Amino acid sequence: MDEPLIRYKDVYINQQEQEVLKGINLELNKGEFVYLTGKVGSGKTSLLKTIYGELEILSGEAEVLGYDMKRIKRKHIPELRRKLGIVFQDFQLLTDRNVHDNLSFVLRATGWSNRAVVDARIEEVLEQVGMSGKGYKMPHELSGGEQQRIVIARAILNKPDIILADEPTGNLDTETGRKIVELLKSICATGSAILMSTHNLNLLTDYPGVVYRLENHQISEVTAEYNIFSR
Repeated sequence: MDEPLIRYKDVYINQQEQEVLKGINLELNKGEFVYLTGKVGSGKTSLLKTIYGELEILSGEAEVLGYDMKRIKRKHIPELRRKLGIVFQDFQLLTDRNVHDNLSFVLRATGWSNRAVVDARIEEVLEQVGMSGKGYKMPHELSGGEQQRIVIARAILNKPDIILADEPTGNLDTETGRKIVELLKSICATGSAILMSTHNLNLLTDYPGVVYRLENHQISEVTAEYNIFSR
């Protein structure tokens, strides 16, 4: 069996000297779709931030794609992030350039230099997220759902092993949110593991996955509560 892509064992996380999470045990395996649930302030975003090196780990064992996150050097974090796709709730698109240039910026920043290859990859991901032909649009010309599709396109440009999605449906209406999860599910089926935080519990039964709940600074797997497969 393949090694887990993420393996946290008895991990403690502090932020500004305040305890956020304690005794965290979490695994993410190839091809899995995993939900992080919990109330606002329960630590979902903080946990995701430790995975891409934005927040330090206080103690415990934490491995992400072979990197020891307890000891990772700052110079190696960009290398790790190139292997991750990150989907933010608030999109974080560059507002001064169109969709194509937003995506081109990421590819060039991660080492792509051949213009024809860059253009071909951009067309490929736009088609995958249902936004083919929208490369000329500016972010402000897109709906919230369309912007989130572009953010997902940006996240999959480098065919990452893991996609971290932080409340990707949080700013969207119910139907648009469901379509975004369907899109993430289809990407998961192509090989990327998905770790998605959400407070929308209806999604958990409609789009099954492994479910973890964050509560009282701790984490527990609660997949069985949603009548879906248990590992």
